[in-house]
Amino acid sequence: MDNALLQEVTAKANAWLSGNFDSETKAEVKSLLDSSDKTALIDAFYQNLEFGTGGLRGIMGVGTNRMNKYVVGMATQGLANYLKKVFADRKDISVVVGHDCRNNSRLFAEIVAGIFSANGIRAYLFESLRPTPEISFAIRQLGCQSGVNITASHNPKEYNGYKAYWDDGAQVLAPHDKGIIDEVNKVQIEDVKFTPNKELITIIGGEMDYDYLEAVKEAMVDQDVILRQKDLNIVYSPLHGTGRVIVPLCLRSWGFQNINVVPEQMVIDGNFSTVKSPNPENSEAMTMGMNLGTKLGADLVIASDPDADRLAIVCRDDKGEWMIINGNQTCMMFCYYIITNMKKLGKLKGNEFLVKTIVTSELIREIAEKNNVKLYDEYTGFKWIAYRIRENEGKEKYIGGGEESFGFLPYDKVRDKDAPASICLICEIAAWAKDNGMSLYQLLMNIYKEYGFQKESAVSVVKPGKSGADEIKAMMENFRNNPPKELAGSPVKLIKDFKSLKQNCVKCGKIEDIKMPESANVLQFFTEDGTKVSVRPSGTEPKIKFYVEVKGDFSSGDYAKVDAEANAKVDAIKKSLGL
Repeated sequence: MDNALLQEVTAKANAWLSGNFDSETKAEVKSLLDSSDKTALIDAFYQNLEFGTGGLRGIMGVGTNRMNKYVVGMATQGLANYLKKVFADRKDISVVVGHDCRNNSRLFAEIVAGIFSANGIRAYLFESLRPTPEISFAIRQLGCQSGVNITASHNPKEYNGYKAYWDDGAQVLAPHDKGIIDEVNKVQIEDVKFTPNKELITIIGGEMDYDYLEAVKEAMVDQDVILRQKDLNIVYSPLHGTGRVIVPLCLRSWGFQNINVVPEQMVIDGNFSTVKSPNPENSEAMTMGMNLGTKLGADLVIASDPDADRLAIVCRDDKGEWMIINGNQTCMMFCYYIITNMKKLGKLKGNEFLVKTIVTSELIREIAEKNNVKLYDEYTGFKWIAYRIRENEGKEKYIGGGEESFGFLPYDKVRDKDAPASICLICEIAAWAKDNGMSLYQLLMNIYKEYGFQKESAVSVVKPGKSGADEIKAMMENFRNNPPKELAGSPVKLIKDFKSLKQNCVKCGKIEDIKMPESANVLQFFTEDGTKVSVRPSGTEPKIKFYVEVKGDFSSGDYAKVDAEANAKVDAIKKSLGL
């Protein structure tokens, strides 16, 4: 064991024993200090939670590396201090505070609002749980300077999180993220103003729901299709979270009339008792919805994650069996439909653009380029898609953006992933497909036939705690210093290193700059047969992620055969990577 590290965490833990913390917290810290196994103590105190791609996120419990009212309090005090610096010339500074369905989320949200108010900052606190995109919308609608959403998105029940937003409704980017961290690091628990000024806390709810519902309609492409297919048989589940009320309302406002919900999962439950994990990417989380879909003969089954920024779609394949459309296929289908039907309706004027993340399917590039629509590649994390929207505002028209992790935004009134708007749009797409004698599955096959087949697969290697963080760092250094020469037998032709912002043409030896807003700890390898592999440590979880994308020949039109061949190729690439 690293004695210097143990001394450091012991000193930090002892500071919590003597500091301004409640007796329950001190008892838990003492228990960690007294334990002969110091692993839990080290994991709880070896670092301070930092803003990653999703703000603060961690396991709930005592310690500087845990989500608790003191870490939340110090983060909020630091954010308040930073806001007062940046907006010193403003008489009134205001923020929006929202939360999801998780255990302690309401408590943390009330603490956050209270601290802002105690610092002379107006806090618009939602009356109860609301979707992440509505928080983003409210910041813009109310003209606020910042916002905080208490959520851990799709993480397991032990987690909670703290998403910080800026005045454009997007999650905080540099330099503000670093500026906030600098302020947070200066804060001692004694500095936190926990006593609220209730006159500066405004409760919001229904009126903002109405405005958001109206805004979501702007994502609609062709209402006539919906009116013709208003009886589309839809099954929806909020997975116990924030979409439970707003999503059915949005669907009805678009004109859909046959909306069925999974009753057991309409219950607000921070323990997510009907699923192993509240992540719609996991097929198990969709089981109840699929069972109800079978019973009702549904056209499609949809779910949103607990904070309703991500969506998952299940449709019937050519054998009538339920099939989950993965995140890349979802993003691809959205982009295809938006372009195809905006063009058909004469809505494409030539200045439109799409955005995807660098780890998302290259097939979207094929669709965009063939239709003369500009496509931007940005870093993982939806804040980067929001960054591109902001950079292009007033110059080019945003028509959609998404990432492989089941997130999409079909309009620009919100600056984060938006499940309610995306769910409405995928139902419009299903209605359009049905109007043209197709299922969503057949539409997907047609896209592959027209633009080519690509298969994407993601592997996450979980490495928890301090030792795990060290392992992840060593893995990235090894890939950087000893990059693979081939992947599944195909030579690597291009290496992109977003940390140095250089790309290396292996064959020609030419090294060029990569134009991105800042550097990031991401590596990409491209092979001669069209394979793309991206490697990056997660910004919000203790894992390193590998994104593999391979091409396939879809001339046979046999999806099962081509998919199986692609899976075999993906397995061979994983082997080449030592996974």
